Amino acid sequence: MRLITPEGNPPPSRRAAIASIFTAAYAPAALSACASPVTTPTDEIVTADVSFTGAGGYTLPAYLARPDNKRGSQPVVIVVNEVFGIHAYIKDVCHRFAREGYVALAPDYFDRAGDPSTLTEFPAIMEIVRSATYQQVMDDTAGAIAWLKRQSFANEHAIGVTGFCWGGTVVWMAAALLPEVQAGVAWYGRLVASQGAEPGRPFPIDIAPTLTKPVLGLYAENDGGIPLESVQRMREALASSGNPSGSEVIVYPGAQHGFHADYRDSYNPEAAADGWTRALAWFRSHSVG
Repeated sequence: MRLITPEGNPPPSRRAAIASIFTAAYAPAALSACASPVTTPTDEIVTADVSFTGAGGYTLPAYLARPDNKRGSQPVVIVVNEVFGIHAYIKDVCHRFAREGYVALAPDYFDRAGDPSTLTEFPAIMEIVRSATYQQVMDDTAGAIAWLKRQSFANEHAIGVTGFCWGGTVVWMAAALLPEVQAGVAWYGRLVASQGAEPGRPFPIDIAPTLTKPVLGLYAENDGGIPLESVQRMREALASSGNPSGSEVIVYPGAQHGFHADYRDSYNPEAAADGWTRALAWFRSHSVG
């Protein structure tokens, strides 16, 4: 594990860097007592804690994983976390992409306010999550892309974004706003505004008719927070303009919210495996891979 910045100096952050600024454990607020999380081998990949300039000039930490046995620039996937921040699950997702030949970068969008990955009380977690405003998150993602474009190992012409839960919503919005994003894969991200949402911010349903970059949405039939009615509304909004992006929305029968999260009770191995296969194929068929 290395700790680097564009300038080669340790990043100033609210958290002290020991072996890593990110936890090696799974988020305790959602960890199932009977879970057997996937652990991806890290041989043949390089991992590092890095930092880049985000919204407002803030130095934002991020977790990086990339192939160790390849030369030249590789396709990029920005991995956007759930509400629990950067913990073992998100890091392992980065490892999985790296082993598939991708440069995977997971920005710590919540660093300014706290570290939800170690908390057990949802009100405290959501207070941190709500501090990351829509514009801040978009600017942070743009900052991550700008940093990646300066790295010799990253192909600036092959950038994708994927994310889970809170991060799934970010995927749709980044694909609509950031021109460098070639394609996205959104795992059960909220599609319409909910009670308590940031006033005035757009949601995927709002940008669907004008979306031009392809997004694959992976959703669950039995998602208590994202009803199928909102999924159907999203499909209709995409179709209303002929769906020029070619985006698709898949619903997994019987699955619950968080079906890819192998450390949670909601984990569904069949849906998770199918979604992962579809995600890789989606990126590769849309010039990210």
